[in-house]
Amino acid sequence: MRPVIARGDPPFPVIMNAVAALGATEDLLLITPFLPSPLIEKLQSDGFQAQPERRSDGGWETRFVRGLT
Repeated sequence: MRPVIARGDPPFPVIMNAVAALGATEDLLLITPFLPSPLIEKLQSDGFQAQPERRSDGGWETRFVRGLT
């Protein structure tokens, strides 16, 4: 997502297209310059669990996994 954000393009449509294209057992991994809190809330409401981790470069790596309990 960093290149999308750096270009000034809105990342939400790109992310939601990627989510829609996921297979039932596929995860989504986002690398962003900030914690994507609104996206985490949105995808959690859609049945994903978020696993955010702070990176050594100050950014965030967030894995979205479908259907964890």
